Amino acid sequence: MATPAPEGDDEPGIPSTVQRYIDETPRWRDGTPAGAGGMTSMQSRIWWLASAGKFFEGLIVFLIGVALPLITAYWSLSTVETGLLTAAPLAGIMVGATALGGLSDRFGRRQMFLIEMVLFTLFVLGATVAPGFVVFLICLLGMGLALGCDYPTAHTMISETQSTVSRGQKVLSAFAFQAVGAVAGTLVGVAILTNTDSLDAWRLMFGVVVVPAALVAVGRLFIVQSPHWLANVGRVDEAQVELKRLLDRTPRYPSVVSLATERSAHAAEGQKLGSLFRRPWRRSTILASVPWFLQDLGTYGIGIFTPTIIATTLGDVDHNASSSSAIIHNDLLGAEGAAFIDTFLLVGIVVAILLVNRLGRMRLQIIGFVGCAVGLAIAAASTYATGTVQTVLIFGGFILFQFMTNLGPNSMTYVVAGEVFPTSLRGMGAGMAASFAKVGAVLTSFLFPILLVSWGTSTVLAILVGTSLLGAVITWKFRIETTGKSVEDIDSMYEEHAAPPELAEG
Repeated sequence: MATPAPEGDDEPGIPSTVQRYIDETPRWRDGTPAGAGGMTSMQSRIWWLASAGKFFEGLIVFLIGVALPLITAYWSLSTVETGLLTAAPLAGIMVGATALGGLSDRFGRRQMFLIEMVLFTLFVLGATVAPGFVVFLICLLGMGLALGCDYPTAHTMISETQSTVSRGQKVLSAFAFQAVGAVAGTLVGVAILTNTDSLDAWRLMFGVVVVPAALVAVGRLFIVQSPHWLANVGRVDEAQVELKRLLDRTPRYPSVVSLATERSAHAAEGQKLGSLFRRPWRRSTILASVPWFLQDLGTYGIGIFTPTIIATTLGDVDHNASSSSAIIHNDLLGAEGAAFIDTFLLVGIVVAILLVNRLGRMRLQIIGFVGCAVGLAIAAASTYATGTVQTVLIFGGFILFQFMTNLGPNSMTYVVAGEVFPTSLRGMGAGMAASFAKVGAVLTSFLFPILLVSWGTSTVLAILVGTSLLGAVITWKFRIETTGKSVEDIDSMYEEHAAPPELAEG
């Protein structure tokens, strides 16, 4: 059998870098690209397991939105207790993203990638059998801690094991499973509500997640450690072994892996949170954190309470429902409308995957923020209409919002947070950005039930129009374009504490 030759000038055995090995495309000696040049089985496994984490996040957060009326009635919760319930998983994400996700810089990506899923599985099981509201609340907080850790670790596991050309699309396509999970959460809720008249049907909604989560945890036992992380902390021999496992293919290429032994000059700073607020990382911290915070104000507020807003705005509901059947009827009406609207999250992320390398991260994020503002403005206008016009406006506004949020800021903020920090700070930086973003999510999830009653739907939506426009302005002001830059290119932009002009637009 003929032997594939590498594309490029590197010779086997000559020390190179982790990313150059990953980026190499084997080809036959006559110039024909080898079939082995695509993702290896290990790269595919990592991608699927990372995608599963995002799926569970979308499923749980949106499932809570469907289950909320049942849980509220089941335990006779007050408005404040309802706010605590919706905020708990987001508060957990806020803490877990930095407290646990940042540990991936110290102990390794793979270790935290596994631990987070084990914790998630245990807390989902606990929520399913929770004997009271307090225990259920603690389990929601625990699920959030685990999902928070997944924000930086899932991103880094993908971005540090994929080629430069495909990194953005692979990260985005994994993130798309958050939208798949959101749709799945509403559909699971609809399916169960359609076949039950019991208020404790919410237990079954959470129970169906336990076995899939356990299977994903088992799968994460059998993946490689990030070669980038190993090389960055000076464990070059281990990095060579793991890189060879990562790139294992038939026929074998590369046959020899030999890495340069230089350790990152910033490796020692990977444990220092304060580094993120000093030059040159401060600009990256602002770009990764503030637009994400502003985005989450709308994403989680609208996402969680879409069923409630639809059921409240449309006239075909019993607003004084007290019986189980009436509560379930109202909940089902809102859930069915939300399930339809949430499918446009998928449409938005698909378009983002197609355009991310063509238009770039920054341009898509700005366009998306502006589009979100327009969609929310249309939805706010629905409160001043009646009948068919009102229905068209609320559905049209929310559809545009869901499409534009995943086309732009909801997906781009996730990608950017994992790309604008060096390897030594990537877990901490991305985790801190996610934590700061979830402050916005917690605020809206806790305050939304209160503000919807006190201020009304139109006022709340108008405020979110303003936060979306502010997100576009901040993105433009602090923009750093990473499209087409390798992990090692991004690392190098921090050398000598100055970013080269070619890495920043304008």
